[in-house]
Amino acid sequence: MKKFLKVLGWSMLVLLVVGAYAGYRIVWGHPFNLNQLANRQATFFLMRNPELFTAIGLVDGTLLDRHSGKLAPVGLEKREADYAFASEALAEVKEFDRAKLDPQEQITYDILLDFYESQARFHEFDWLSSEGLYPISPMFGTQVQLASFMQTQHVVKNEKTARNYVARLRAMGAKLDGLTAEMKRQSAAGVVLPPALLEKSLTVIGDTTAHEPAASPLVTTFVERMAKADGIDAQRQAAKTVVYPAYERMRDALIAERPKAEATADGIGRLPEGPAFYQAMLEQFTTTKYTPEQVHQLGLAEVARIDAEMNALLVSQGLTEGTVAERMKALRTDPRFLLPDTDEGRDQLLARYREILDDMAGRMPEYFKTIPPGKLAVERIPESAEKGSAGAYYNPAAMDGSRPGTFYANLRDTSETPTWGMKTLAYHEGIPGHHFQIATARELKGLPFIRQQPIYTAYAEGWALYAERLAAEIGLYKDDPFGDLGRLQAEMFRAVRLVVDTGLHAKGWSREQAIEYMVNTTGMGESEVTSEVERYMALPGQALAYKVGQLKILELREKARAVLGEKFNLKDFHTVVLENGAVPLTVLERLVDEWIEAESG
Repeated sequence: MKKFLKVLGWSMLVLLVVGAYAGYRIVWGHPFNLNQLANRQATFFLMRNPELFTAIGLVDGTLLDRHSGKLAPVGLEKREADYAFASEALAEVKEFDRAKLDPQEQITYDILLDFYESQARFHEFDWLSSEGLYPISPMFGTQVQLASFMQTQHVVKNEKTARNYVARLRAMGAKLDGLTAEMKRQSAAGVVLPPALLEKSLTVIGDTTAHEPAASPLVTTFVERMAKADGIDAQRQAAKTVVYPAYERMRDALIAERPKAEATADGIGRLPEGPAFYQAMLEQFTTTKYTPEQVHQLGLAEVARIDAEMNALLVSQGLTEGTVAERMKALRTDPRFLLPDTDEGRDQLLARYREILDDMAGRMPEYFKTIPPGKLAVERIPESAEKGSAGAYYNPAAMDGSRPGTFYANLRDTSETPTWGMKTLAYHEGIPGHHFQIATARELKGLPFIRQQPIYTAYAEGWALYAERLAAEIGLYKDDPFGDLGRLQAEMFRAVRLVVDTGLHAKGWSREQAIEYMVNTTGMGESEVTSEVERYMALPGQALAYKVGQLKILELREKARAVLGEKFNLKDFHTVVLENGAVPLTVLERLVDEWIEAESG
């Protein structure tokens, strides 16, 4: 989940009404209600960020489409405009008297206040780019996200969207150059990519431009989709004369940074006001006031607990020699659990993911009152983005139905995905994890659309990690001890994140020290661990949200169970958690407490 805001969405009718309402607000100076204000602010935000507008997949290619041929700018002007927007939006929210709002509006008020205040907090870090900490990086860098966006989210469904794809392809050059300029500005302020991130960024750029321009995925994926769009000329020269040269200029600029990078530490404690920046990132991602030390100690405690559980399960399977990590590492290379690293093996992995998710979908009515519509698709992460990507991720469906919710699997190396780990990954990203969570939120009625989006990482990722645990609790690993070991290893590496992220950014750990600790504790493969550690280096604090969020949801569930006794109903608890939309953990706790009080009365 990239940056400070996830994709916002709404219906065609709301777009029309909100557009008219914006004129009313300018003339009369005050909104009718808080929901209308939230929707108007979301509208203006999307108008200024056309890639996000396309990501919701609603009006592209229609008469209302004024965005799908454009890309958002990059640079100081964009940065300052974003902070100005947050400040103005915050002032508008504060015009309302919270005490006079109904309960749902009070939740919206608290969310908007938290959201805009947390954004504004980062304005003090002058070196921060319009794209976040690092405008160029191997996983979260906009140069990676942009190429993936063009291939997977810009839908070509008619002549207009086809022409707009080509327009965006031409606009990529200026945006990529803007990223390079931002990197140079940061470098002048003493903010330089750590060596490993710099070198991996060069690798990713090389992969992106490895093909001849005419054979670039930016062109070939367009040509495949263009068959449905009346044969528009793809103008492949855009890749050759605009996109590739911009990537080359970026590559040259990165190479020029190597001497500075060699003397750069891996954590952000080295940055101007680095400790303050890390604390702000930690608080934003976890929606708590934890300190780095508190998170570090929480991680150590969780690691010890999970290690003991894994050891007991390994012993039950006759695996007793070596540490837990060593035994898990041996299982990773056990031929029983590996598919061939071939096209056939990759097809088998995708087929198995689909089977796992279909089986889980059939169980959901037993545990949830609301079942969101739509079937989850399973696809491969674009090959050009595989090296810098995680093992899997989820993209929400387009709201016009042109693109389904999709679970993307990383198939760069099938040995990274032993079959005993597949269930947990599918449950986390798919059902009942992110897909179930986000699709449910999008069906909520009567709420502003910011509350239908996964804007809080601790809530979103905490739920997905809770979903992994729920699968075990409802018996899906009853006859699958190795699958349960996969679940525990997945939980272990989320616990290890608490130790490693704070180690890197608050305790001065090196990349190598973090990799060694993670390999020795989890038994995961070194290549996978290396990608994970570099992810934490590129986006500090984000990885902490998973375990913090899961532990809070479990704490609240057990509190409700203890207080309500026989009155406790798991379906009702899931309704409270999912059917109020994305919220900070502090708000979630208040909602559960209010539900407990109502049920026990």
